[in-house]
Amino acid sequence: MADNITHQNSNGSARTDTVSRRWLLKGLGVVGTVGLTATVADSARAASGDPVAFQYFHETWNTITNNLSTVADRGYDAVWIQAPQKSGLTWTDQDGRNDPPLGYQPIDFTSFDSEFGTESELRTLIDTAHNHGIEVYVDCVMNHMAAENGYEFPRFSYSDFHHCCGGIDDWNDPQEVKNGELLGLPDLKQESNYVRGELYDYMQKIAAVGADGYRYDAAKHMYPSYFRDYANPWADEFGMERVAEVYSGSVSYVQEYIDTGMNAFDYPLFYTISDVFSGGDMSNLQGAGVKTQDPWHAWPFVDNHDQNGPDQYELAHAHLLTVEGCPVVYNLHPDWILDNDAINNMVWVRKNFCGGETHWRHTDSDLAVYERYNNLLVGLNNNSNDWQSRSVDTSWTDTTLHDYSGNADDVSVDGDGQVEVSVPPEGWVFYAPP
Repeated sequence: MADNITHQNSNGSARTDTVSRRWLLKGLGVVGTVGLTATVADSARAASGDPVAFQYFHETWNTITNNLSTVADRGYDAVWIQAPQKSGLTWTDQDGRNDPPLGYQPIDFTSFDSEFGTESELRTLIDTAHNHGIEVYVDCVMNHMAAENGYEFPRFSYSDFHHCCGGIDDWNDPQEVKNGELLGLPDLKQESNYVRGELYDYMQKIAAVGADGYRYDAAKHMYPSYFRDYANPWADEFGMERVAEVYSGSVSYVQEYIDTGMNAFDYPLFYTISDVFSGGDMSNLQGAGVKTQDPWHAWPFVDNHDQNGPDQYELAHAHLLTVEGCPVVYNLHPDWILDNDAINNMVWVRKNFCGGETHWRHTDSDLAVYERYNNLLVGLNNNSNDWQSRSVDTSWTDTTLHDYSGNADDVSVDGDGQVEVSVPPEGWVFYAPP
């Protein structure tokens, strides 16, 4: 089921997008489930076709624009792109695609001509994405400015920055974490009316080029109250969604930021995935991450521009792309990702079968089996040598289930709802009614 929604392109013309009901309600639910009736929320959770986003980094705006039809064909609902403002560092400063990533050393928030392209090219990217039914999340860097300018910038001077802490030495000291200079980057004073005014204009400019949402960079280094009282209300004013980088393995710490009115990357789940899919204990997946307690606001991921993926990379994606939340697939090497048949199939399975609450059917050190209730039964095996099999309960009875991974044969659920699930070494199975 889909809903037609009219938005405005960056050139002022109207567009009509078709979005999944789940994707629509995810946007509505960004401030929590308050305002959603139980019937609507439960119906959305039961529907198949969960959203998935693509982190499209390390390319020019024109390169991304020219490849958006492929991104859409693969089934992605959104792309997240790098910060567009004028920044320090250039392509020639990089040693490889991501060392260091560009866009995170702002010079001038009022200029959107950057290493990635001109503001006009950015608008074309966003309009093209919308024409393909893809939303665009733009990196929004509000914590700091570039390192090489001292404290002098086109619209900021010495008094607009924190000077209490120097660098961050004690990561358990909240004042250092919030007010210290992350990696030597001058730390903006968000408690200043003037600084907030500049940040308001920056967020407004991102909205004005036609973007659909923000990815708040380094949110951990700003107080939750800044997002609760300012950034998130501004996002509401501009009609923008938002997801925050809260770099912490603590579910409660990340949830504190979510509760200010936004989504967040599921770093707690990332750390579990990193351990489990490097030959770790599969039973640790059950109950892991923000998505277990708040799937509406969790954005799970396997890797990103700051974090490497685990050894069992494709197997980790088999989990990522079948869990609740809005998973993000990272394009360190985009041709490999977009042309990877296994991951493309996982995205297809997600768009066609993933819905409903997660019911864990079995876990042990090698094998995890869970069901997206009445939609999809998933089996994951991180044993590198042997098949793993287990008889599990399901929500079906007297039903044939087809394996949509292509890794196993169809199976039959008996009259008591039991089925034998067998998973190949370091492999996965995706069972659903044909």
